[in-house]
Amino acid sequence: MIVAQKLRKQNISAYIIYMFQVEDIIRAYGMDVDRICKEYLPRFRYTPEQIAAQREWYAGLVRMMQEEGVRQSGHVQVVRNTIILMAERHQELLADPKQPFYSAAYYKALPFIVELRSKGDNREKNEIENCLDALYGATVLKMQGRELSDGTKQALQPITHLLEMLSKLYNEEQPHP
Repeated sequence: MIVAQKLRKQNISAYIIYMFQVEDIIRAYGMDVDRICKEYLPRFRYTPEQIAAQREWYAGLVRMMQEEGVRQSGHVQVVRNTIILMAERHQELLADPKQPFYSAAYYKALPFIVELRSKGDNREKNEIENCLDALYGATVLKMQGRELSDGTKQALQPITHLLEMLSKLYNEEQPHP
């Protein structure tokens, strides 16, 4: 919750990737909030108040995952909605003649996006979700200590740049409290 709130305001792509990770952490702990609080949260230096808030946040996510049928895979609706909003902003930026740099970044990433979309169930997802999935996959591989191939690194560069630009431009459109 603490990290998620900060990322959501600063970098929407990083927020989504973080939420993918949180969903996987919840699954790894068997959707058990008590286990998360006992085995996972102690890794961080949270105050008792922060731990209570984190417990409530994780419990809410577990409930959502159970109610929305994403216990094994998939994403909660709030994450899916944010991806949809990002994809809509992406389309707006592509159509905006005042955003030539965004369009250029998209066309540099496009061959890699096309390649991603040709694999597995990626055609059912929008391009932005494909890009987010690719970055999350690379993040998971790095966390596992596995090396990314040079080809993968090369493909991720324009995708990362595109998502960085989208995050910045997305954030500029959002109301700030």
